[in-house]
Amino acid sequence: MRLIVLAIIQSVLLCFGQVFLKLALEKMGTFAWKSSFFLAQLTNWWWLGCGVCYGSAAVLWMHILKNYPFSRAYPLISLSYVFGMIAAVLVFHETVPATRWVGVLLIMAGCYFVAQ
Repeated sequence: MRLIVLAIIQSVLLCFGQVFLKLALEKMGTFAWKSSFFLAQLTNWWWLGCGVCYGSAAVLWMHILKNYPFSRAYPLISLSYVFGMIAAVLVFHETVPATRWVGVLLIMAGCYFVAQ
């Protein structure tokens, strides 16, 4: 049960990292090889959120790998796809077709069987 909780937290952190990355890229504007462009990125706080989430997820993943069997831990990363789909709807207001929701249910079923 502890592995499942840790995997959910790690997957949520990965999902937030992706959400923050997308928001940072949307705010970034047109890319240019100019110092003004790169300096402007220092005030794009979505980059910070992205880095914090990815860094935290990486540290948590190291803990999971050290303390749990790889064959049980690794498949649980796919939970980040589930949270990503939810974020697509809630944060980015995307329309998700039924076939993708079926895929999400299959991922969740697979995680259930892996965790057993």
